[in-house]
Amino acid sequence: MEVTKDTMIGDLLREDYGCAAILMGSGMHCVGCPASQMETIEEACAVHGMDPEQVVNALNEYFAVER
Repeated sequence: MEVTKDTMIGDLLREDYGCAAILMGSGMHCVGCPASQMETIEEACAVHGMDPEQVVNALNEYFAVER
């Protein structure tokens, strides 16, 4: 899976729930919240004051190893 800042959190979790550890480790502890399922990475990062590029890079590294 190629992750971008426009990738929906819900799509990530449906693809591989293991990526939740990356999101939570980045400071997004709300991945289980129903509202987060319809947010993009960029939107979620804005709410949490995070750099979306760092999160996207970490997720792409995760998916590169997991596949």
